[in-house]
Amino acid sequence: MEADSPHILVVDDDTRLRALLRKYLVDNGFVVTTAADAVEARAKLAAFRFDLMIVDVMMPGENGLQLTAALRHDLAMPILVLTAMGEPEDRIAGLESGADDYLPKPFEPRELLLRIQSILRRVAPAPPPPSAPLKLGAFVFDPERGELRRGEEFVHLTTAELGLLRVLAQQPGETVSRDEMSERSRISGNARTVDVQVTRLRRKIEPDPRQPRYIQTVRGEGYVLKPDI
Repeated sequence: MEADSPHILVVDDDTRLRALLRKYLVDNGFVVTTAADAVEARAKLAAFRFDLMIVDVMMPGENGLQLTAALRHDLAMPILVLTAMGEPEDRIAGLESGADDYLPKPFEPRELLLRIQSILRRVAPAPPPPSAPLKLGAFVFDPERGELRRGEEFVHLTTAELGLLRVLAQQPGETVSRDEMSERSRISGNARTVDVQVTRLRRKIEPDPRQPRYIQTVRGEGYVLKPDI
């Protein structure tokens, strides 16, 4: 195992599945730690640094979506949600909780591996963004540092939110299509996935997310970032 191998936390109450996932991922070059529930996962997160977390939705006690939403207040670590519920609204619920990707059960191990690799590529250093910080009302976004601040306070962004905001910040005042936003930020999914992440961004930036001032929709085309400076 390489010293710089990505470290993955697998959280699932199914003992057999945890063991299978651990073996498969270790065989494919990852360092893997497992947890049976949210309580154990929190203990592991406090003790180790992880590059990605895989969490099952249907767990007793604090479920996977609740854990994901709670962690998003403090951690930028990418999260892949697993669930036996495969309807579109379930995928949207996972994304709205702060997950970076969503994989319905049952799944092929190879697909899980490809999803993990895709997520880790997305969180790798992005192409050089514009260096000048942009003012968005009470907020300042520094694309180069990947930081959103309100005064002296740092505002947490998920990896997907940061990727989208960086893409828009590279072309302030210009419309960027959903497909281009997805491709350049390396967000998996479709236009709806981009819409969900933009909605989350607006809740953090806009004075009134229902009437966005800074991240505006261009009907039938995409989105445009309109900073104050």
